[in-house]
Amino acid sequence: MKKKSLLLPVVAAALLLPSGLVLAADQQRDQDQTQDQTQDPIYGSQLMTQQERLEYRARMLAAKTAEERQQIRKEHHELMQERAKAKGLTLPDEPPASGGGMGPGMNMGPGGGMGPGGGMGPGGGRKY
Repeated sequence: MKKKSLLLPVVAAALLLPSGLVLAADQQRDQDQTQDQTQDPIYGSQLMTQQERLEYRARMLAAKTAEERQQIRKEHHELMQERAKAKGLTLPDEPPASGGGMGPGMNMGPGGGMGPGGGMGPGGGRKY
């Protein structure tokens, strides 16, 4: 009888462990994505204060459409060009291309993944 009472918690823990790992992985992915968004280079950031960079990122994250984000980038680009000129510096004429980061999925379209047998698990290592 004692064995049965110990078996139930062990089985329950074994069943719940994978869901906890998935939850932790999801939380880490979300944290990484948020950090990536706040670490993206900002055009002319060397001419901005830390507070200005934070405000710019907040505006970009709050923008609801691609057009709105493009307008924010355009206005920011013009402001940074003016600042650079006032300080006798030059910045590239064009702001960096938007959307250059690799978000979820790592830009793998159809056929871009490893596919069946591509891993190193049982039967995954190919023999040539």
